[in-house]
Parts: sequence; structure tokens; C-alpha cells
Amino acid sequence: MAIKNSNPLNYLNRHLTRLVKGRLWLKVIIGMFLGITVGMLIGPTTGWLPAETATTIGNWLALPGQLFLTLIQMIVMPLIFASVVLGLTSSESFEQLRKMGIGVVVYFVITTTIAIIIGIGIASVIKPGSFVDSTNLKTLVASKATTTIPTQVTAPTLSELPQKLMTILPSNPLTSMVEGQMLQVVIFAIVFGVALVMMSKTQSKPLLELMSSLQEVCMTVVGWAMRLAPIAVFGLMAQLTTKIGLNSILGMGVYVGTVVLGLLMLTALYLLLVYLFAREAPKHFLGNTRDVLLLAFSTSSSAAVMPLSIKTAEEKLGIHPSVSKFVIPLGATINMNGTALYQGVATMFLAQVFGVDLGVSALLLVVVTAVGASIGSPGTPGVGIVILAMILETAGIPTAGIVLILGVDRILDMCRTAVNVCGDLVAAKLMNRWMSSTEVIKAATPETPKLA
Repeated sequence: MAIKNSNPLNYLNRHLTRLVKGRLWLKVIIGMFLGITVGMLIGPTTGWLPAETATTIGNWLALPGQLFLTLIQMIVMPLIFASVVLGLTSSESFEQLRKMGIGVVVYFVITTTIAIIIGIGIASVIKPGSFVDSTNLKTLVASKATTTIPTQVTAPTLSELPQKLMTILPSNPLTSMVEGQMLQVVIFAIVFGVALVMMSKTQSKPLLELMSSLQEVCMTVVGWAMRLAPIAVFGLMAQLTTKIGLNSILGMGVYVGTVVLGLLMLTALYLLLVYLFAREAPKHFLGNTRDVLLLAFSTSSSAAVMPLSIKTAEEKLGIHPSVSKFVIPLGATINMNGTALYQGVATMFLAQVFGVDLGVSALLLVVVTAVGASIGSPGTPGVGIVILAMILETAGIPTAGIVLILGVDRILDMCRTAVNVCGDLVAAKLMNRWMSSTEVIKAATPETPKLA
């Protein structure tokens, strides 16, 4: 049964559009460079202030940034749950829902695998780990061995795999939400949404109205967080530069360049897919998605810009609402290709720094672990570091090496989030084309001409 929902995100879309027109992305970039400058002046680069005083000032400067991160992380669970449920119930038929669900999951798994292979491949060619002084870096890691590293999860054995697979199903959805188990929350949302689709309209309407209201509340909080983005980036970069100094950041330049080059290659692959299968010129696609990609870069959160992603997909890319409202909320959770590529580069970089030789079997294990870990990770700032800790543990690389890349992770987080959002829009575009060609949905009328 088709269930129609009103769009509860018009207000926030207007708010996000105002942020784009107000050049939020430019303010974020200015804040980032000002933060680096302030951190350089009060940190170890100049030595003008005692280390303890500089750390205290850095911690206070980072307070708005910590508030920004907390607001986004606090609201992402209910936001994703409500968005996935509403996306499922926007489908025009159960047949459409089934076919689109299978296609999207297969597409996400394949592209995530390709992304991490690109990351491993480009890091193997450039070898960014050979451009740093490994002796000094190892000393730095040893001196910061007590640094808090995210909890590691070891890969299950073959005999443990069936039981491990069963843990994917949430026995207690509320516990999964509290513990931040995003994949379990998404699965519960899918089960919940499919059940609503199968119910009569009169029975499901109250719950759908509740989901719409919950989504509105979540996005209102996200709107508050957006206002803090430039100040947040300024404070976080100032704190990091105060702690590690500008020289340490510049010393990671080749590593940063390798990740950015890999992300550009992945973006080129996306544009090629759009050109080949959706018959849309890359320049046209980038022009239509520019605003939402810049906003994603500014906020480092694919979940936060989700309403604008849906609006862009429907109004500028000509994607059917039932496709955009299903693919994009799901993609904000399980389509982390930019993050997967970054993890591949980071794993190879730290392996090169510590002299760990990764054979073919180890690399395959890294690929499988990264794909599995990327699916179900929340689209919030900094989540890539948590996933990276799991991959390093699997590959036998010291997880303490994460402290080496924390200084530049904020910059890379912004870049890979933009690529993640681009991937969601490409997935929606391709799914819309596929579903239209099979006549499961009527093709949306594009507002601009496509390639012949």
C-alpha cells in the first residue's frame, strides 16, 4: 500500500539554503586557517607561551567545536531512524521497495569495495609513509601511548561468524540507540518501515505523523549546530595546532595529498557512472550539486545536510521523491565510500611508517573489514577514526599510530564527507534511472537537458 507523507523539511531546507548563500563553506575555510594561525602563535611552533597555558587556552577555544560535535552526535540516531522510516513509507508499492532495496545495497557494497581498493592502490604507489621521519614519529607515538584510542573490535573466526551475524539484528532497539550501534538501528528502522507499508493507511497514519514530527525536531537541532560551524572549526584547529605544532601538520602533507588525490579519483569515477548510465554531463551534475557539496564540506556531516541532499536530488537532478527519500537517508548511514578510501590510505600509511609488511591476505582482510565497518557507521564528524582503529587492529598495525594523523583528520573529514554526499546523490540518480527503465516508477521529468 502506498503511504503518502507531507514533507516536514521545508523550513530546514530554507535555512540550509540561506547558509549556502551566506557562503558558510567560505567562513569555515577562513575559520580553519585562522585557527591554525592562532594555534601556531600560542603553541609549540613559536614557544611564546608555556605549554600548560597554551593547552588551557586551546581547550577553551575548542569548546564551541565540542558543542557542535555533541549536538550532531546527539541527534543523529533519531534523525536517521525517522528518515529511513519515512523514506520507506514514501515508496509507491512494496514491489518498488523490494527491488530498490536490493539494488541499493548491492550498489553500496560494490562501490565501497572499489573505494577502499583505490585508497590502498594509490597509497601503495605514492608510499606517503616514506616521506616522514619514522624515528621521530615512533617516538611521538611512544610518548603518547596513553592517548585514548577508540575501542578495538577483533575480526570473528569462522565458527563465531553465525553468532556474530545474529547480533546484527537488534534484540533491544533502545539499547542499540543508546550504545550507538547504527547498523542495528537502521535494520530496526527498515523492519519498522516495511511493517508500516504493509498496514492500512488509517492505522499507520498516527505513527507516520510522529516520525515526521521527530524528524522536524532533529533537524531543528541540526540547524542550531550549523550556526556554530565556522567557530567550531576555528576552535578545533586552534586546539590541534596548539598541541602538535604547525611543523607536524606540514610534515603530513604528502599523506594529506594522497588522500585528497584518492578522493578526486573516486569523484571522477562517480561522474563517469553518471555519464555512462544516467546520460548526464559531469559539469552539469556538479553544477546542480555544488551547494549541498559545499555545505557537506563545511559541516563534516552527511546526516546534517540530508534534507538539502533530498531537495537537490528531487528539484535539480529530477529524481523521483520515492527514490530520493529512500536512497539518501540510507546512503547517509551505509554509503561511506569517501571514508572507506581514507581508511585504506591511512592503513597503508601507518603500515609504511611502522614497517609492517601487509601481504595479499592481510590486504584482503583490510578490505573486508573496512567495507563491513563502513556500513552502518553514523554520518557524523570524526567517525572515520573509530572505524580506522578497528581496521588497524585487524591488520596488526599499532593503533597508537592514530595520534599521527589526528592533527590533519579534521581537514580530511571535511573532504571525505563531501565525497560521501556526492556518492549518495549519484546512487539516487542511478537508482532512479534503473527503476524508471524497469517501469517500477514513472521517470521524473528532469528540469535540464541530458546528453543525447
